[in-house]
Amino acid sequence: ALLLTGDLVQDDPGGYALLRATFESSPVPVYCLPGNHDIPAAMHATLDAAPFQVGGQFIAAGWLVIMLDTWKANSAGGRLGREELARLEALLAGHPQLHALICLHHHPLAMESRWLDKVGLDDAAEFLSLVRRFAQVRGVLWGHVHQSLDRFVDGVRFMASPATCAQFLPRSTDFALDRRPPGYRVLELLPDGTIATEVVWVESTAG
Repeated sequence: ALLLTGDLVQDDPGGYALLRATFESSPVPVYCLPGNHDIPAAMHATLDAAPFQVGGQFIAAGWLVIMLDTWKANSAGGRLGREELARLEALLAGHPQLHALICLHHHPLAMESRWLDKVGLDDAAEFLSLVRRFAQVRGVLWGHVHQSLDRFVDGVRFMASPATCAQFLPRSTDFALDRRPPGYRVLELLPDGTIATEVVWVESTAG
């Protein structure tokens, strides 16, 4: 499958038509999350048929993959809110036999970057508290931060994926771009609950 973790357009709903044209012949599902630069209504309206799925969840090969909506109107930061937190809790409680990967756009962990951490997940504490209650959660994955992170916290693997465009300079006090090229993360969800993953940096592209 392909997982697009948000900011599929830059505040322009016309971009979804290009995205649809690019991926509509994909032989695998294309799972999409809204980011702060997305327009959720237009996103749902345009990506409304296979191979696309906006949000929700799916089950495959002993894994429950949950896609959360952190979009917050008129804000670069994000928030889950009561309904999304309740949905997450219900899904985890209802599938204790499945390993779980949780995907969202905004970062629930501090990135040690002063400007960027001001636009993270508002209710990160509530989210992390909920995650700690469910032993089947194996991984949490997000976009938004335009850089890579891979860290274990209390046995859960927390991963940030780089952007397919420009990267942000890690641990920067103010907004700054990194010199790294576009990148993406590859994940393999294994039957024993472990996650094999690597970041691929696109060092050069054909014209």
